[in-house]
Amino acid sequence: MARAPLLTKDSSTDIASELAAVALGLHHCTVQVRSRSSGGGSGVIWHSDGLIITNSHVARDERVTVELSDGRVIDAVRTSVDPRRDLAALRIEATDLPVVTVGDSDALRVGELVLAMGNPQGVVGALTTGIIHGVGPTDAQSRNRWIMADVRLAPGNSGGPLANARGQVIGINTMIAGGLALAVPSHEVERFLKGGSRPYFGVTLRPVQVLLENKRILGLLVLEVAAGSLAMAAGLMLGDVLIGACGQRFNTPDDLVNVLENTEPGESLPLEFLRKGKLYHCNAIARSSFDITGKIAEV
Repeated sequence: MARAPLLTKDSSTDIASELAAVALGLHHCTVQVRSRSSGGGSGVIWHSDGLIITNSHVARDERVTVELSDGRVIDAVRTSVDPRRDLAALRIEATDLPVVTVGDSDALRVGELVLAMGNPQGVVGALTTGIIHGVGPTDAQSRNRWIMADVRLAPGNSGGPLANARGQVIGINTMIAGGLALAVPSHEVERFLKGGSRPYFGVTLRPVQVLLENKRILGLLVLEVAAGSLAMAAGLMLGDVLIGACGQRFNTPDDLVNVLENTEPGESLPLEFLRKGKLYHCNAIARSSFDITGKIAEV
């Protein structure tokens, strides 16, 4: 029976040195983010001209402070935010910053070694390691794609980089769920940067079957409406049942999410819903992610 070769002293020393070098490189590209609303977390220098990526729940304020690895503390402005993806982009007045190498999150394999860098519980530049558990939605109802890893995270890690063994950043650490670390894949970060933030609908929904014109169709029952959201501006209320958007009735619970992902600020978002058995239309206008108007009309 063939046995796996044991590491020699020289080979184990080489691995330790290479891992330490990767950790140092990640540390230089990781920042501390401080916000009045959320306390703080970590961020990743994405571009050398001062673009930093973090979580939206870390940078809840439009202005935050950022501390670089060299000790400089710089004011930052939040330029884009996407609560659904839990991503935010910050801009600082600095150039020639150490920048991460972005890896291919779609090429990750289960069992692959990954490293998480951050500032958990006041420990600056802490590194933890683990392996990839899976990549995809966490359950059948979730639309978000996550990198799931058995990496230990703690408060302060949020917004920091998740990297492969070569030091390429393949995700942004976000939270712990079911004992696993969840990170936003690097490809999602790139989509966020290219497209900006999408309209934030701001509802909790539950799929239901409703009767309309003697036919049973799929509806999305509104269980909660968030303040300042598209749903509130459009006049949606608890108990309403959404049945269509942009002239198309829903066939799956994901159809509404697909419509929102393809709606740009300034575009019209026609919605169709039932309220106490009556059919209503609403033509909401997405002016920006957090400035959306609409008017309800009974049919």
